[in-house]
Amino acid sequence: MRVPFIAAWGKPNANNPNQKKLPITAGAIQSQQAAVYDLFPTLLSLSGKEIPEGHAIDGIKLDKLLTGNRDINREEVFLMHYPHSHRTDYFTSYRKGNWKVIYHYFPSEVSENSHYQLFDLGADPFEQKNLATTNPVELKRMMQELITRMEIQKAQYPHEKDSIELVKPKLP
Repeated sequence: MRVPFIAAWGKPNANNPNQKKLPITAGAIQSQQAAVYDLFPTLLSLSGKEIPEGHAIDGIKLDKLLTGNRDINREEVFLMHYPHSHRTDYFTSYRKGNWKVIYHYFPSEVSENSHYQLFDLGADPFEQKNLATTNPVELKRMMQELITRMEIQKAQYPHEKDSIELVKPKLP
């Protein structure tokens, strides 16, 4: 979740209509969160194309951020959901402000054999200290928000091995 993104026009050209439409500020540093799925609506807008009918859009345009401005309508939250095998296990992570919770559908050694991992990224940006057992109030709050966001997004859930029963996140 802490991957830098660098954006620039290949060759600055004051007469280029796209560069006029989206003047990317040289040397600017933007600290607001964004995600790769924000590129699609940004490029659609820049090209003057409409969203394809029936196509769900997860992201929001990056135009304000790329022009060096703060986007007051951009929520400082991030939901990443893997309802399939991904490197280690099936998981969903949710970040809001400095807090990040990770829910592991099928706990393993990687997840310390627990469904839950909770981190205070302000104090622990490299996620070294799992606070799930020492901060149950924050864990429950973050898990409730994670579950609510997934319901809003109509998330797909994994299922038990050799079963069609879906596995949904549980509150601690």
